Amino acid sequence: MRTIHSTFMKKTYFIPLFTVVVLLAQWLAAQAVPAAGELQLQLDPARSGAEILLTGNFHTVEGSFTLKHGALLYDPATGKTSGEIVFDATSGKTGNDGRDKKMHKDVIESVRFPEIAFRPDHGDGTLATSGDSTLQVHGMFSLHGAEHEVTIPVAVHLEGNTWSAKAAFQVPYAKWGMKNPSMLFLRVASVVDIQFHAVGNIR
Repeated sequence: MRTIHSTFMKKTYFIPLFTVVVLLAQWLAAQAVPAAGELQLQLDPARSGAEILLTGNFHTVEGSFTLKHGALLYDPATGKTSGEIVFDATSGKTGNDGRDKKMHKDVIESVRFPEIAFRPDHGDGTLATSGDSTLQVHGMFSLHGAEHEVTIPVAVHLEGNTWSAKAAFQVPYAKWGMKNPSMLFLRVASVVDIQFHAVGNIR
């Protein structure tokens, strides 16, 4: 009798445990595989990046930042977007060592905040299956240890299993809590213009 009871208890315990394992496996698979119709967009760091333009009263500063990594998941039917695009804050260069040192130490503080990231959550507009489209992409822009809600117009081009994107927008760095590097006679704007470009594959 004790053996029958023990076997019964083992079976009744095994059934819900097995169910939990199956449900967990199904959930993990759903997270890893894009749903039907979703586009998995991989960014190529070697062909992607960002250029900056900071105007001043005597000159204009130009610079660039390199991409660390990026991958997005976009659903053309709903506009739902996820993933992130991450830049290396320490890679910022303007062609002047003294100016770059000041930018990294006093403005963006790249040692403390080594990454600049954009995490989109939605794209408004119609994405053409091939050719050019323009989307209004909403998400959170992470800079200098804080996140800021933004909507960025993005020009997208699809061709076969490749894609490219370009975007131009402004970052009000002074308003977002960073130091304006203006000096007594040398004045610069409190916003910086960003030109973003990306190239990658569709999976």
